[in-house]
Amino acid sequence: MKPTVVILASAVLLSGSAQAQKLVAAQVPAAVTTAFQTAFPAVKTVKWEKEGADYEAGFALGKAEMSAVITAAGVLRETEAEIPVAQLPAPVRKTLATRYSAYKITEAAKIVTVATGAISYEAEVSQGGKQHDVLFNADGREVKK
Repeated sequence: MKPTVVILASAVLLSGSAQAQKLVAAQVPAAVTTAFQTAFPAVKTVKWEKEGADYEAGFALGKAEMSAVITAAGVLRETEAEIPVAQLPAPVRKTLATRYSAYKITEAAKIVTVATGAISYEAEVSQGGKQHDVLFNADGREVKK
């Protein structure tokens, strides 16, 4: 019984660290911090994470909670800004009401892909203590990350 519990606990810990690894500023490449400071010169407090090959900066800009994804080479890939659920486009809210009616919408965000200017929306939904993110186009179609 004990080996099973240890294996399960290890798997949970490893899966969590595979998704995002918290970093201190000294662990972030100079090209990444330079790109961030260029894009957001007013921001002084940043929380860094490594997600796959990219770096994610979490920060507040005014009253908005935001994040920015930057490649190791210093290319800003996308920005994400938290928005009130009521500010999700009507087609997104309609899809959520239809497909996720049994879920509670706990957070919403607007995501901008810098290279193309494409806008997508993310909703964090929860049910029974479990939560996950769902991504949508502005027309309400659910898309894969």
